Amino acid sequence: MNAHQQPTGSAYFIAKETAAVESHTLSVLVDNEPGVLARVIGLFSGRGYNIESLTVSETEHEAHLSRITIVTRGTPSVLEQIKAQLERIIPVHRVVDLTVRARDLGQERPIEREVALIKVVSSGETRAETLRLADAFQAKVVDATVEHFIFEITGKSSKIDQFVAILKPLGLNEICRTGIAAMNRGSQGM
Repeated sequence: MNAHQQPTGSAYFIAKETAAVESHTLSVLVDNEPGVLARVIGLFSGRGYNIESLTVSETEHEAHLSRITIVTRGTPSVLEQIKAQLERIIPVHRVVDLTVRARDLGQERPIEREVALIKVVSSGETRAETLRLADAFQAKVVDATVEHFIFEITGKSSKIDQFVAILKPLGLNEICRTGIAAMNRGSQGM
């Protein structure tokens, strides 16, 4: 750090410049109770970590457990800090770095999927082109009028990003994305 640089308040600033920043998908099993999500998010914001995607849902109703899936970026040391700090939060039962586990299993990434609803306002030939592209991307029409379509598309985030980019000049009006749901291949659970 030269004399003119100021600390950014972010944990990314602390990491050595030579360490590569990676995107990792973390799965966190927590008690389904009020305030747990706020505590998890507070850990990230309080330390300057960024959350790229966040999904939460109750997964075991009888046990009152929820699964939080977080996609975040950082150097290996920052990612280890994130996991260690998550494990210290009391209602957290387990933290699994699905990206590391996938690599341990000889796979590049865990299975990751996202759902998006995409509204396109178009008419004439543009409307026909929009339908052809939706078919090519296996997007379903879930609502339509003579003025608009709403498509539902499921897949990897990169597929959704590509579909969105192609639709921009054709009248893309609104996007709603769920965030990533992920799990590892194989018979072993979280």
